[in-house]
Amino acid sequence: MMLNTDAASMSPIALFLQADVVVKAIMIGLLLASVWTWAIIIGFVVKLSGIRRNIGTFEKAFWKAEDIDAFYKEHVDSKLPIARVFVAGVAEWRRSTVGGQVDRGATRERLATAMGASVANEIDILSDRLNILATIGSVAPFVGLFGTVWGIMRSFTGIASANNTSLAVVAPGIAEALFATAIGLFAAIPAVIAYNRFSHGINRIEARLNRFADGFHATLSRQLESEGRR
Repeated sequence: MMLNTDAASMSPIALFLQADVVVKAIMIGLLLASVWTWAIIIGFVVKLSGIRRNIGTFEKAFWKAEDIDAFYKEHVDSKLPIARVFVAGVAEWRRSTVGGQVDRGATRERLATAMGASVANEIDILSDRLNILATIGSVAPFVGLFGTVWGIMRSFTGIASANNTSLAVVAPGIAEALFATAIGLFAAIPAVIAYNRFSHGINRIEARLNRFADGFHATLSRQLESEGRR
């Protein structure tokens, strides 16, 4: 038996217009989630690439700097994560070494704690919107599946009402239902891939911040030793 449908009636726009109000709401929600996902992806790509580049520039300038105090004044208001770790270390150094006798062991511990806390805080800030990608990646397929189940139920209801088991009767409804699942996957797949890639990128940035903090901590520890011998 020939199906009483044509290509136009099975196009994405036609499937959306013919869909039940519940399926339409699900499709719109998933499309908005997809747009939100791509906005976050683009923002993260720009932000992480800029941070990686600026971290490299900062590290080169830091290890070449001869006057730490001047370097501190230059970067005290910087929003760059590695600069904030540096500022936290210098601030704790100044608080711990002000006055007379300096407890070198306690100072080292406080320096490590201050810079470690700063690294953790910067990573929390960088990871702020990753949870949105994780949520969309895990929830969107199930939302699309709900639209599919709803659409198929509507199609079978149509069969019962029409007393007609022809595939032509149920094909549009089933196509609408499956289209909802397709939109769900369209939103979820980029979100999952981006989440994994950005998590890896942030982990690499965290490792670089920790390496810098360790190197700066070693530099300050040597200065403590030299001052203790005076």
